[in-house]
Amino acid sequence: MKLLLTSGGITNPTIAKALIELAGKSASEINIAFIPTAMNPTENDKSWFIDNLYQLKEQKYKMIDIVDISALPRWNWQPRLEGADVLFFSGGTSQHLMRWLEESGLKELLPELLKTRVYVGVSAGSVVASPTLALSNKEKTLWYKEKFGYEAKEGLGFIDFYIRPHLNATKHPQSSKEVLKKIAQEIPQTIYGIDDQMAIKMVDGKMEVIGEGEYIVFNKLF
Repeated sequence: MKLLLTSGGITNPTIAKALIELAGKSASEINIAFIPTAMNPTENDKSWFIDNLYQLKEQKYKMIDIVDISALPRWNWQPRLEGADVLFFSGGTSQHLMRWLEESGLKELLPELLKTRVYVGVSAGSVVASPTLALSNKEKTLWYKEKFGYEAKEGLGFIDFYIRPHLNATKHPQSSKEVLKKIAQEIPQTIYGIDDQMAIKMVDGKMEVIGEGEYIVFNKLF
């Protein structure tokens, strides 16, 4: 399984190169299925979402399809994902994304799809790769449970550690080093805090932190 778990998307040449390496093709040969589902429930500014799409456009991939698994029947979205080289999961609300991964049936399909495709996550799209959603934004989790009557506990379990994106970003105070340090005292598993210029690259369980920014690790076991 090949994963590229980012905080802010394809934000620099190092992360862009890693995606090319994982896909094993030149950019002009890569088909991307961009799954925007996580960003749907909130009413906040979505300029970051436009930035993520623009980042992909700048890389000149062969095709960028936008496939919302919460808005389409399976007979429509499944062949579009099967036709992609990269499944690119947007940021937003991890609770909403996990809900639709389960309800759509994509959660069950992903292990098979990812035998020959690359999983890319941005923020929430990276968070859901963890064993549980314990490191999801607590305010968003409470808000989503109140408004939508749903709370996901489990993640996809593609990795055995946790990711907190947007390290030290002013718009994300819950991702400061100080907050992460407190969380790490409550959660014994390894936690990676990564800023928007960093990513975690995984190939068949082998992990590498890459990028041009800053990251921090808590509770590292080795």
